[in-house]
Amino acid sequence: MTGVRVARLQMSHFRSHRRAEVVTDGRPVAIHGPNGAGKTNLLEAVSLLSPGRGLRRAGADDLVRRPEALGWKVFADVVADRQAFEIVTGAEAGQSRSVQVDGKATTQTALAAILRVLWLVPAMDRLWIEGAEGRRRFLDRATLSFVPSHAEATLRYEKAMRERNRLLKDMVRDAHWYAALEASMAEAGAAVQANRRTAITALMAAQEDALTAFPAATLTLIEGGEDAQGEDALREAFAAGRARDLAAGRTLSGPHRSDLDAVYADKDVPARDCSTGEQKALLISLILANARALKAGTGQPPVLLLDEVAAHLDTARRAALYDEVCALGAQAWMTGTEIQLFEALGGRAQYLAVIEGPDGSVVSEGEVQ
Repeated sequence: MTGVRVARLQMSHFRSHRRAEVVTDGRPVAIHGPNGAGKTNLLEAVSLLSPGRGLRRAGADDLVRRPEALGWKVFADVVADRQAFEIVTGAEAGQSRSVQVDGKATTQTALAAILRVLWLVPAMDRLWIEGAEGRRRFLDRATLSFVPSHAEATLRYEKAMRERNRLLKDMVRDAHWYAALEASMAEAGAAVQANRRTAITALMAAQEDALTAFPAATLTLIEGGEDAQGEDALREAFAAGRARDLAAGRTLSGPHRSDLDAVYADKDVPARDCSTGEQKALLISLILANARALKAGTGQPPVLLLDEVAAHLDTARRAALYDEVCALGAQAWMTGTEIQLFEALGGRAQYLAVIEGPDGSVVSEGEVQ
């Protein structure tokens, strides 16, 4: 198959894998094995081919294989936009993560323009009922897939906000110290807001008239604080909020306080009030909508990482999920404890078995059902 894919993945001293190599052909990758064998670690390695801390939000030191603690590396041959890239990322013991593309050092944010990666992991099952931070991350991951520059805008905003918060904690009251920082926050924050709205519009459009077994969600961006939108309005809101922020010792309004609201469209029920199964189905629906929108806009679907996604779906929905993934032409890396969970995929997938060996995880070709 052609399209966006991780053609080859190598890991060295990464999590439970001392050394591992996987060569793929673009089909969905069905990974099966017992709990704790190291299946999710394969998905995490792929997630690090995009900006950020990966699907577990782990620090660089947390990714190294123990007890050696020698540092870790992930090597990948990636095919995207009809081009081939060699990505290497890793960290030496006690060091921050580094990234190279085709032998040249680069930033994590540069990865966003090469490979679009979306994921769904069990930790996200409570997305609709827990705090807004997780929903912002979910939205920003989707936004990054549509607008690769979103990572840089977010970093600029957070950097300026950290400096402003430092002034607030030190009880600095001179307005001149704040003006330049608030201007930077407003410029970057307006871009963050606009990018998020672009993503929500694309997700909503991708759900309309889609042939899918999963429910549509009505999405609304709830802006943080005074609902100020645009650079000028944000700058004025930051200036007006200084006295309150001084009392709190931090910035209380802005894009970093935004939230994503979702409603089960057909039932007109807020996602937070839906059943556990319905909440999971809405998440799957949004991931698939994100993939459809990307394929429509760029001609290429993203790489999907679906950890234990099939275990809590009935047989019909499981088959429908696999049909949609295959129809998209997406390379989806999926995990499950039993190979029978992937029975509906048949020969449309590549199978990997992962077991825990005497010297760490062992990856081998599985059987085609």
